[in-house]
Amino acid sequence: MATRLNPYLRFDGTARQAMEFYQSIFGGELKMNTFGEFGMQDSPQADQIMHAQLETDAGYTLMASDTPPGMPYNPGDTITISLSGDEEVLKEYFAKLADGGKIGTPLEKQMWGDEYGDLTDKFGVSWMVNLGGLG
Repeated sequence: MATRLNPYLRFDGTARQAMEFYQSIFGGELKMNTFGEFGMQDSPQADQIMHAQLETDAGYTLMASDTPPGMPYNPGDTITISLSGDEEVLKEYFAKLADGGKIGTPLEKQMWGDEYGDLTDKFGVSWMVNLGGLG
């Protein structure tokens, strides 16, 4: 069995909206389960997401959950997601991720020869996009 590395994102009650947003950009199959489905039917978090997984046709996997009570939530300071490759579709992803968010570095040619940009999306998640091969 092969291993893989994929980001796991935590949200403060917006995991469902965030994962549906990412699915609208990347496509793929989204599966979500609530805390209520796993024995917490009477809790205030019953309708929040305990685990979500988005598997895309491009081979990306994003996982997420809403932060359970008692766990700290500090958006944007613990993870950055990097997308890289030669695909022109990455420009479209960048533009869609920027909608409602904040661009830090516009997607443009950099001193190393690639196009690069970074942003924080409307859910506080940081993204880097690099078009072209490094080196």
